[in-house]
Amino acid sequence: MEEPLKRYGVGYALAPKKRASFIQLSLVNLAKERGIDLIKIDADKPLIDQGPFDCVLHKLYGDDWKRQLKDYASQNPHALIIDSPESIERLHNRISMLQVVTELEIDGQMASFGIPKQTVIYDAKMVSALYLENEGLKFPVIAKPLVADGSAKSHKMLLVFNKDGLRKLKPPIVLQEFVNHGAVIFKVYVVGDYVKCVKRKSLPDVTEDNLGRLESYLSFSQVSNLNTCEKNDDKYYKLMNLDDAELPPLSFLTDIARGLRRATKLHLFNFDVIRDNRVGNRYLVIDINYFPGYAKMPNYESVLTDFFWDVLNRNDKGIESLTKGNCKKEVRVLVGNNGCGEDEGALPVSPIKMEDNEDPILV
Repeated sequence: MEEPLKRYGVGYALAPKKRASFIQLSLVNLAKERGIDLIKIDADKPLIDQGPFDCVLHKLYGDDWKRQLKDYASQNPHALIIDSPESIERLHNRISMLQVVTELEIDGQMASFGIPKQTVIYDAKMVSALYLENEGLKFPVIAKPLVADGSAKSHKMLLVFNKDGLRKLKPPIVLQEFVNHGAVIFKVYVVGDYVKCVKRKSLPDVTEDNLGRLESYLSFSQVSNLNTCEKNDDKYYKLMNLDDAELPPLSFLTDIARGLRRATKLHLFNFDVIRDNRVGNRYLVIDINYFPGYAKMPNYESVLTDFFWDVLNRNDKGIESLTKGNCKKEVRVLVGNNGCGEDEGALPVSPIKMEDNEDPILV
């Protein structure tokens, strides 16, 4: 007589918007066929009173949630927590987020990679052209909130063309070098060992000729107003004129993804890459996001179901091979970072005066 299929329980604790986009019926049914039951965790009830779960999948924040996860893990030592809050928090700071990229050691025979120049600003009124020049920056620059916690505020970004634009910003902010990249961004999704790269439309290039005729700043947001089926269709790419954009070598992106995964100890994330127009085979990592919108990724149901199966059966090599992270000090301006232990010392702070601000957003 054939033995019944062993069943696993994967509890998910997600904000309503994330839950609505990720927990699709197609994913639930496919996982169920593999013996994996996706079970909603009630955030209004103690986690310790729910389950038991073989795995806890989460994207909630706060000290209380961290404490609940810690208590649950101590009483359920065999349950997998994906991923640890401490590892996730490193991505909440736009400086420490990209610092990890500079620590990677990857064979770059086919291409090279890095990050844009950037600095942290605590008083926009004190920023001068000389200061920007000393930091290796010049207009235009991208202004981003320092905090990248997935909130609406953290996605408010501006392309700043002159000093007048800087005066409209509310620090603390990150000023990041704007690099012409052919108006195409490459979004690299990572799900355990799986790596998938897709093309998306990005900001247009800015030339010296039109720089002086532009307004002081320009707001922008992600291109995300098309539904999943449209984004997976060839017509979408033709509509966005992305056919001519050549994808970076997959093996090259996989090496970066593997390096990031080991350094961050994360299993579910994506990173955004642009091709530097000044050097054709050089790529810049400009952003890293934890637990991104996987439903926008082609065939996401199979990819995530395979991932759940692998981790639950300990087939995911990454879980065993992850080593303790090594947080090095940033040689440029950097703010405090929860990703490093206290014994590593505080990361250096921007020389510009720090001021108390209620909300680190752009106005």
